[in-house]
Amino acid sequence: MASPAYRAQSEDTDVDVDRFLVDLWRRAPAWKKAEMVTRLCRAAEDLALVGLRSRHPSAPLEEIRLRLASLRLDRETMIEVYDWDPLLRGTG
Repeated sequence: MASPAYRAQSEDTDVDVDRFLVDLWRRAPAWKKAEMVTRLCRAAEDLALVGLRSRHPSAPLEEIRLRLASLRLDRETMIEVYDWDPLLRGTG
């Protein structure tokens, strides 16, 4: 049971469940944490790609990749590296 002072990270999560998950994370070896973060990043990218594809169904893959990059990078970098101006051509 969690101490009375412990607060869950999210209001919709039971305190005991939250505490269990935090303890599990603390006990995990570094390689496992890195693996979990990598999987979460890939999942987030996959979701972003699905969203981009649904908003731009006829766009070629290269355009989808540029739109994904424009969600991560600032305008100046997009223009310098990819010759893509998000203000003119759009972002996600």
